[in-house]
Amino acid sequence: MKLGINLLCLGGHIDDSHLPQLERIAAIGYDHVEVPVMHGHPDHYARLGARLADLGLGRAQTSIVPDPDANPLSDDDAVRRRGLDHLSWIQDCAEALGSETIGGPFHAPMAHFTGEGPTEAEVARAAEAHRTMAERAGRNGYVLALEHLNRFETYFLNTMAQARAYADAVDHPAFGIMYDTFHANIEELSQPEAIRTIGGKMHVLHVSENDRGIPGRGQIDFAAVFRTAKEIGFDGPVVLEAFGAGVPELAAATRVWRPLFPDFETLFAESHDFIRAAWEAA
Repeated sequence: MKLGINLLCLGGHIDDSHLPQLERIAAIGYDHVEVPVMHGHPDHYARLGARLADLGLGRAQTSIVPDPDANPLSDDDAVRRRGLDHLSWIQDCAEALGSETIGGPFHAPMAHFTGEGPTEAEVARAAEAHRTMAERAGRNGYVLALEHLNRFETYFLNTMAQARAYADAVDHPAFGIMYDTFHANIEELSQPEAIRTIGGKMHVLHVSENDRGIPGRGQIDFAAVFRTAKEIGFDGPVVLEAFGAGVPELAAATRVWRPLFPDFETLFAESHDFIRAAWEAA
């Protein structure tokens, strides 16, 4: 099992000031990190990727669509063009960083709602955009892992039934889904059944507790999640996701206003030991 950690616990933009924490993550025994790529220039991510490689850490990333004025789902040609340019920038940064996966909800602006579910036209426009991304990813040796969110954060992709249908619509081997236990805990009747529904389209497994704090301290049955992931033959990255207080890029959607873990050392070490032990026992 390849164990990673999403660096949103540290902040929305990772730079040299985070090196002590990155060194500690490597020393504890994580295999890779998932870098939030929300803004910045590919040159920055090329330098960061080199530093992470020096620490022996593999690279992945998580990205979003931050702005309704650059929405790849839009029926406005100019807005959609800006959205497609943003998706291209995401891939520019991924290739500079050396990402093995691009995850996150790079489908619709976070915390933006239309008052209804996604229209057939929105799904078709998104699938076209993500197929184009997948073709580029496939040529360059990495995969996409689009993240479902709960209904309070997006209207576009909430359940594994929706995610499976969408992945089938995109229909490219480099395109799949990032399964997140926090969001599934809200939207699914059964996490094992949800995992069986997404099946081989699950490219990344996000381990996120029901309060978005340290896994194993809350209500989610990770033993059942890990058993089912093994049952379907999942061999992709397993990634801890816990949030610190007040990541500005996500605060409006996630509503995380308070600390969800006592300190980084506790988060890193306890989560690492819990996930590895629970995976082995599953």
